[in-house]
Amino acid sequence: MLDVINLTVLIGAGLVILSVVTSLVSQRIGAPLLLVFLGIGLLAGEDGVLGIQFDSDTSAYFVGSLALAIILFDSGFDTSFSSYRRAAAPALTLATLGVVLTAGFVGVATHFLFGLPWIESLMLGSIVASTDAAAVFFLLRVGGLRLRDRVKSTLEIESGANDPMAIFLTATLVELAIAQGESGFGLNFEFILAFVQQIGLGIILGGVGGLGITAALNRLRGVDAGLFPIAGLSLALLVFSITGLVGGSGFLAAYVAGLVAGNRRVAFSHRLKRFQVGMTWLAQIGMFLTLGLLATPSEFGGIILPAVALAFVLIFFARPLAVWLCLLPFAFKWREVLFVGWVGLRGAVSILLAILPGLGGVAGGDMFFNIVFVMVIGSLVIQGWTIAVSARLLNMVAAQEPGLVDRVMLELPGDTELELVGYHIHPESAVAKGERVPRWARPILITRGNRSLSVHNAGPLQADDSVYLFASPQQTTILDQIYAKPADAVLVGKVGDFTIEGSAKVADFCRFYELDVFFSEEEVSFAQLFERAYGGEPDLGDRLTLGPIELIVAATDNSGAIIKVGVIIDPIASTGGNLAKRIATIIRQTYQLANFRIRKLWPGRKKDERINR
Repeated sequence: MLDVINLTVLIGAGLVILSVVTSLVSQRIGAPLLLVFLGIGLLAGEDGVLGIQFDSDTSAYFVGSLALAIILFDSGFDTSFSSYRRAAAPALTLATLGVVLTAGFVGVATHFLFGLPWIESLMLGSIVASTDAAAVFFLLRVGGLRLRDRVKSTLEIESGANDPMAIFLTATLVELAIAQGESGFGLNFEFILAFVQQIGLGIILGGVGGLGITAALNRLRGVDAGLFPIAGLSLALLVFSITGLVGGSGFLAAYVAGLVAGNRRVAFSHRLKRFQVGMTWLAQIGMFLTLGLLATPSEFGGIILPAVALAFVLIFFARPLAVWLCLLPFAFKWREVLFVGWVGLRGAVSILLAILPGLGGVAGGDMFFNIVFVMVIGSLVIQGWTIAVSARLLNMVAAQEPGLVDRVMLELPGDTELELVGYHIHPESAVAKGERVPRWARPILITRGNRSLSVHNAGPLQADDSVYLFASPQQTTILDQIYAKPADAVLVGKVGDFTIEGSAKVADFCRFYELDVFFSEEEVSFAQLFERAYGGEPDLGDRLTLGPIELIVAATDNSGAIIKVGVIIDPIASTGGNLAKRIATIIRQTYQLANFRIRKLWPGRKKDERINR
C-alpha cells in the first residue's frame, strides 16, 4: 500500500515538474503553454510512454471542477470594475447570447457531419460553446500580450462569465437526451425557471459571498501569514459549493465572489494575490494533466476527420459569426470584431463538459469526449499559436508606455498600508524635462542602465531612469502623473476635492469638520503647518495627513509662500467603511464646507458656531 502511495506521489510530482520545465521551452518556441500541459498528460496516459491507466470520469470531473472554481475566483479577483464600465454590455452579450448562437451553429454542423439526433448535436455544440477561462486569462495576463483596453476587457469578462451558460445548456441537454429523446425537446417554463435559478443564485450568492469573504479576511488579519491566503481560497470554495448545493451556478458564484472581493479593500490583498497565482498555476496544470490522462488517442481514429472538420467550422465560422452578431449594436471596429472572434480558445472547460454525457448515461458518451478532445487540440494549435501574430496584424496591441513597473505591499503593524513602487520615467514627462519633484514623491533609489544610484549621487532624473520609492496605495495615481505621464499632465496630480486659503486657521477648519485633531495654538494657519512640517518652504505637491483628511500644497506665490491648500476628503477612512455612515458623512461635510466658506466671507460670525446636523 505504501509503495502504491509513494509511486503515485512520485508520478504526480514528476509530471508537474516536467510541466514547469517544459514551459520554458514552449515560451521560446511560442507554443501555447496549456497545450503543452495537455500533451504531457497524453504522453503519460495509457497510449503514451508511461502507460498510466486512468479511466475515472468522476475523479476527472471532480479535479476539473475544483480547479475551474479556483481559476474563476482568481480571474474575478484580478478583474477591476473599470473593465465592466468599459465593456460590460458587449462582454455579457457574448457570454450569454454568444454561447447560445455558437452552440446552435456547431449543433447544426454536428447533425450533418456525424448524423446525430438534434438533441445530441446541440449538446455537443453547447459543450464547445464557451471560451476557456484558463486559456484566455493566461494569454492576457501571463503571455506578455498587451491588448487595447476595450478588447482586453471584453475578452476578460466574457471568458470569466460564459462558462455558467455553457454548463447549464450542456447539463440540460444531457437530461433531455436521457429522459425523453428528441420528441421532448423544446423551451418550456421549467427550462427557463432552471436557468433563472442557476444564474440568479450564482450572482446573488456570489455577491454576498464576496462581501462575506472581505469581512472575514479583514477580521482574520491577525492570523499567521501562511494561513491568511489559505482562508481566503477556502472561503471562495465554500461559496462555490454552497451555491451548487442550493441549485445555483457554483462557477458563476466563484467568479462573482472574486470580482466583489477583489474590488474592495481587503487586508493584505497582495498576499492573497501571490498565493492565488501559484494555486491557479497548480490548478491549471492539474486539470490539463488529468484530462490528458483520461484521453485515449487510439480511439480517435473513427472520429478524427469529422472532428477536425467540426473544429474548422467552430474556429472559422461559428465563433466569428456569433461574435459579429453579438457585437453589432456596440459599434466595434471590424478589426476588433475579427480579433475577438479569433480569440475563442477552447480548453479544459470543454473537455470537462465532455465528461458529462458519459457520467449521465448518454449513449456513446466516450465518442463525445473524443470529438471534443480533438476539437480542443485543434483550437489550441491553430488559435493559440497565432494569437500574438493576429493581434499585431489587426493592430490590437497597445503601446508599451513607461509607467509603474513594480509594486510590493509592505506589511506594517496596525492598519498602515505602504508600498514599495517602481516607475520607469516617461521620456516626455515633466520630470524628464527638468521639473522639480515634490518632496513627498522623491525616490529613494534610482537605476540608470545597469547601475543602481542613490538620490545623493544620481544627479537630475533622466528619461528611462527607473525610480523606487515608498507610497500609500492612494498615492500611486498621482505618482503616475509625475513619472509616467507626458508633460502636459498636471505634475502634482489632483489638488483636492476643494481648495482653501493657505492663511486659513487649522483649528477653525477642524472644528467645522469635527476632526478629532488638537492644536495648542489657535492661530496656526495651513501655510504655517506645512512650513513647520517640512522645516522651511514646502514645494508644490507636498502633502500632510490631518486625521481622515489629506492636505496638498496646491499653489505658491513668487516668494514660495503657500497661498492655496488642496483638501482630499476620505469618508471611508473616517467612518470605518459603513455605507450609511459614508453617505451621512459626505452630506454633513458638504454642509460644513459651505458653512466654512460662508464664514470666510462673513468673519463676524461666532468662532465656535457649528452646523446643525
